[in-house]
Amino acid sequence: MSRVIRLREGDTVAVTLDGLAAGDSFGYGLTAAQDVPPGHKVSLAAVGPGAEIVKYGQVIGHATAPIAPGEHVHTHNLGFHDTARTEVVPTPGTVTRQEPETFQGIVRPDGQVATRNYVGIITSVNCSATVAKLIADQARRSGMLDATPGVDGVVAITHGSGCGLASDGEGLELLRRTLSGYAAHPNFGALLVLGLGCEVNQIAELDLPAATPIATMTIQEAGGTAAAVRKGVEAIRELLPALDVARTEVPASRLVLGLKCGGSDGYSGITANPALGVAADLLVAQGGTAILAETPEIYGAERLLAARAVDEKVARALLDRIDWWRDYTARHGGSLDNNPSPGNKDGGITTILEKSLGAVAKAGSSPLTGVHSFAEPVRRPGLAFMDTPGYDPVSVTGMVAGGANIVCFTTGRGSVYGCKPVPSLKLATNSDVYRRMRDDMDLDCGPIATGERTIEEIGRAVYDLILATASGRQTASELLGFGDEEFAPWQLGAVM
Repeated sequence: MSRVIRLREGDTVAVTLDGLAAGDSFGYGLTAAQDVPPGHKVSLAAVGPGAEIVKYGQVIGHATAPIAPGEHVHTHNLGFHDTARTEVVPTPGTVTRQEPETFQGIVRPDGQVATRNYVGIITSVNCSATVAKLIADQARRSGMLDATPGVDGVVAITHGSGCGLASDGEGLELLRRTLSGYAAHPNFGALLVLGLGCEVNQIAELDLPAATPIATMTIQEAGGTAAAVRKGVEAIRELLPALDVARTEVPASRLVLGLKCGGSDGYSGITANPALGVAADLLVAQGGTAILAETPEIYGAERLLAARAVDEKVARALLDRIDWWRDYTARHGGSLDNNPSPGNKDGGITTILEKSLGAVAKAGSSPLTGVHSFAEPVRRPGLAFMDTPGYDPVSVTGMVAGGANIVCFTTGRGSVYGCKPVPSLKLATNSDVYRRMRDDMDLDCGPIATGERTIEEIGRAVYDLILATASGRQTASELLGFGDEEFAPWQLGAVM
């Protein structure tokens, strides 16, 4: 008998863990009517057109055709209906503080705690991107980093904006907030801030940290590309002594964890996401912070999060962001149900409602303490929400700008991603992708699906790996060199 799992009492579908062939018995006195791939849904009940389909104990869509018991349930017979705003009266739980745990972090002069020790090259405009990369490359190849072995490297933070946009308004404000967040990030022990000189986004308008050693320059004032590269490399050399610091024992409460899923599949909401939720709860119980993001990917599950808000103001703020996204997608002729990608659907996810219910499992069960704009600093401990797109690099960029000093990234299809200056742990939702992409994955959460390990056991393993990584253990993406191209600010407003 093939293995299937019914996630909640009352669900009208189950998830097949190994896949079904037509005629296979799978329990509940049923046989498969046709082949059903691993991670996909099989019907447990006869339903007519328009009937609700229930998974995770929640509606994930409506039948678009008659569905018999044992039939494969997917895009051919399951559709999406938009949801309406429902006001929620929050009833948050409580967090019981646990015995303090520690990690080996880097304490900056202003008291911030870093998990990595980089020199950053922040670019004000795309026109300075190539020069920034040349400076970083020459600094690496010069051998100057060898004299300061505690330095993790030089990172050029480049992007595609900074000019050709209005000199005021949301677009420029968002870019400046994101760049300023990266400049203030504790994982940058020193900074070179590089502009062209004539751009809209002037260096002087960035909010640069007072406690971080910083050099600023523009290519035009330096005398052109070659001169700017020479001066930039020399500036890096002069900044390096500020990064000669040692790790020291600090409380786990100083960690800010970014929660991310990408390349999700039918296993995501069963294995890696709830395990990451356990790890997030463990961190919050230490007095730490976890940031959930990707507003389009909580759509349909937002009321579950709002019910955990610490007060009605926080609950309303979350629902207001969902309303904004409804309007935003409608204005551009789209739908929030456009979110599940072809890879998501191949992996068994059919509608955005289903995807969101699995995605919010990353947030565990802690009370929701605040709702933040993209790249806004997150300063209150506990579970926070940040308004970001679902697109992986943009979402993580916002959380890092907001202060995340470590990221956990769950993936079922197999994402290749890193986000310097912050380590990103890859958690595989199934053992197949873990084996196939072993060099990209940090932890296999597949044993939850096979019953070999519990969600709580894997969740603790994730938490322990977070502490080890924050202490300096390199992630798979760091060993592969990812992170130099993944800075991606959210671009809003007209490009002129």
